[in-house]
Amino acid sequence: MSKYKVDITGINTSEIKVLTNEEQMALFAQLRSGDLEAKEKLTEGNLKLVLSILRRFNNQKYNMDDLFQIGCVGLIKAIDNFDPSYGVMFSTYAVPLILGEVKRYVRDNSPVRVSRSIKDLAYKILKFKEEYFAKNGKEPANEMVAKALDIEEYQLAAAIDSLKDPMSIFEPIYNDGGDTIYLLDQIADKKESKKDKDMLISLNKALKQIKKREREVLIERYIIGKTQMEIADSLDISQAQVSRIEKNAINNVKRLIK
Repeated sequence: MSKYKVDITGINTSEIKVLTNEEQMALFAQLRSGDLEAKEKLTEGNLKLVLSILRRFNNQKYNMDDLFQIGCVGLIKAIDNFDPSYGVMFSTYAVPLILGEVKRYVRDNSPVRVSRSIKDLAYKILKFKEEYFAKNGKEPANEMVAKALDIEEYQLAAAIDSLKDPMSIFEPIYNDGGDTIYLLDQIADKKESKKDKDMLISLNKALKQIKKREREVLIERYIIGKTQMEIADSLDISQAQVSRIEKNAINNVKRLIK
């Protein structure tokens, strides 16, 4: 129980049996022969695999009973489609399927409705990243993911952002023992003043006047959201050079809009 720390109604998780790899292979052989009882034993013997995945979602925001059922759907799909002849462990095959089902459920039941096309793109991005990490042992750079999926980097950023959970405007963000500061207190008035419009016009003109590389670095840093290291890799220069270019670009923009 302490290992998994996931409470499921009506199930004592500490008593769930875990199958050895040999037991699983024997049960898969029985299942291929049409033994449906073997499928039930495989499902019951891999429930802790579902619980181990649910640990990352284990907070008050999600209903663990619902997620457990969804995870079991992914487990059953894995059992139905697993081919022992490939020579991989069942857990290696099942984890991505179980995790995919849970993530899809979480996304589809988000209080903020996101278009299906953006959700599909976000799922493709996550799938690509998971497969790349499994193969290479490291996360792919955003530029690589965007190129592989034939999308722009801003589309990648928007799709990933769509998976983030919304925050209440009454979420406390600071408390020093006195009055609590809420997110609502930090939200600016969206009514545009003439001064704001003039500033945007001046900024747009300034960006057109600075050097091309300075403009590219500012766009990648503050619109696309790249890190200095990612920009350095794409431009084949050092991070220190990117830092200098960024600093000069900001100073030049400030000078031009005064």
